[in-house]
Amino acid sequence: MKIYTKGGDAGQTSLFSGRRAGKDDPLVAAVGDLDELSSSIGLAVLANPEMRPKLRAMQKALYTISAILSSEGTRSNLSLDPAETFALEKYIDELSERLPPLHDFIYPGDSEASARLHMARAVARRAERAVSVLQDPAAPGDVLAYLNRMSDALFVMARWADFAGGLEDLMFKSPDAEK
Repeated sequence: MKIYTKGGDAGQTSLFSGRRAGKDDPLVAAVGDLDELSSSIGLAVLANPEMRPKLRAMQKALYTISAILSSEGTRSNLSLDPAETFALEKYIDELSERLPPLHDFIYPGDSEASARLHMARAVARRAERAVSVLQDPAAPGDVLAYLNRMSDALFVMARWADFAGGLEDLMFKSPDAEK
């Protein structure tokens, strides 16, 4: 099987629903952002092998979300289990309990491990924004909740990566606070 079909050469692509859409279509852009997020998580796995199971579970959920969105409501058998969002919440809570309290913004990237997780978090926020503006059909609420929780999890995982490596959060101090 050839990887190229030449079907997208004129600026259109096929969605899971069967519809042909322009590559500038908001849905195509959102699914592209989800793909970029999965790739960013893949980079984070390399620097955080102990987090591999959680990160791979996130990637799996992203493929499910992409299928849900690109089916445009034509596949009723596709859904995201709300238990996945609850599992992320539990994981966030477990890691957060082991971290020092956070009172200020932090600078990302005290280590490569945390920098990769912070980068994935930033891509997750962009993907969430792209998915949240979709209309006809709009993204299901469980998808938006999961993406929101995923970025929170990536943030806490980044903090944990530094903490476990003996590094402290580098806090942002406003110019007013430094006077």
